[in-house]
Amino acid sequence: MKHSTSNQPIIKNFTISLMLIGTTFFSNISHATVDKRTTPTSVTPLKPMEKDKESAYLVRLNEINAMDKSKLSHADKKALRKEVRTIKSELAANNGGVFLSVGAIIIIILLLILLL
Repeated sequence: MKHSTSNQPIIKNFTISLMLIGTTFFSNISHATVDKRTTPTSVTPLKPMEKDKESAYLVRLNEINAMDKSKLSHADKKALRKEVRTIKSELAANNGGVFLSVGAIIIIILLLILLL
């Protein structure tokens, strides 16, 4: 009587179970249904930043850029950097644009190719 030491049945069982698990998880995503009874909601656009507030931020950024920073202490420089970052993030957040990264564009293109 020969005993086979082959790993073929183990690998076969593993691949079958892996395929079953994969189809179980991904079948729910592909068969998702959309409730068509929902009522459309109105989207309120973001209000653009007030002009005086925006101009005050820009004036402050110009003041910081015109400063002689060589005489400031490390803590003061750090505080200025933090202030500049917050001002720039406020200006960017309130400009009201949609920004897409390169990765997001590639994913969108791939999804369009696969779905169409």
